[in-house]
Amino acid sequence: MVWEDAALKHAVSVSLGSSKRDTDQVIELLGEQVRIERRGVDGDVGAACRLIAQIDGQVDAIGLGGLDLYIQWAGRRYHLRQARSMASAASRTPVVCGAGLKHTLERRTIALLEPSVGWRERRVLMAAAIDRFGMTEALLQHGADVRFGDLAFALGVPVFLRSARVFDAVARTLAPIVVRLPIKWVYATGSAQDRSETSERYAGAFAWAEVVAGDWHLIRRHVPARLDGLTVLTNTTTRDDVAFLRRAGAARLVTTTPRYGGRSLATNLLEAALVAINGGPLDAAAYERSLDAMAYRPTEIPLDGDA
Repeated sequence: MVWEDAALKHAVSVSLGSSKRDTDQVIELLGEQVRIERRGVDGDVGAACRLIAQIDGQVDAIGLGGLDLYIQWAGRRYHLRQARSMASAASRTPVVCGAGLKHTLERRTIALLEPSVGWRERRVLMAAAIDRFGMTEALLQHGADVRFGDLAFALGVPVFLRSARVFDAVARTLAPIVVRLPIKWVYATGSAQDRSETSERYAGAFAWAEVVAGDWHLIRRHVPARLDGLTVLTNTTTRDDVAFLRRAGAARLVTTTPRYGGRSLATNLLEAALVAINGGPLDAAAYERSLDAMAYRPTEIPLDGDA
């Protein structure tokens, strides 16, 4: 699709994910019309670097999809080597990964859901806590019973940690190593995002949970056939994903980002759109002001009816 209005702000997410999930649309955000675009490169890091270099200086902001520039836990940041290499392909256009927005938006999400969910002692399976540091810290502060799925969902080690203290020690030990690995070793990229099958390997962990939270592609990669009664707290979901959750028996889908054109935006694309509107990078206070101006609320979709 080609948009001819050169005055439109333009944000592009260059994603290592499947090109089948691409979108190109104009939305209204903070009172402005913004063109948002997702371009998947099907797991090809070289193609992602070339695309970033091609659009550098031609768009207002670039988001990195499928990986973060850094992961963070307990005040420490661990920069991903592959992400930094991709980002360096742009010298003029700001490049973001969604991490800055996650730190503000996802904390606010947990607080806003408190009246309807009641987080204290709520059993929450977090797909990868280190990828959702703001959300995880907020859940712990609200008294949720969190099981950490990082070892199982990202590294294939069938262990779910139950203690934030133990997870802290594991994260500090493994994070410096994990950030040096190719992203495809720990995260679904390319055609792996198109999978339609389910897996019973971690069915027990899903059955324990009342809420499954975190990155959708990590959840989808390991999801069992039945999710009866579960609330799924995530983002980056399409109409097909909503239909899948309904068939699997999930009770409710909550997305942390707004839905446009039947899909919830990837955090990196929403962050890129905000940067495009602002004309440059934002700090945490600016993200908070943007969320206030948006009158932000998470999107809740009941799945246990015919809607």
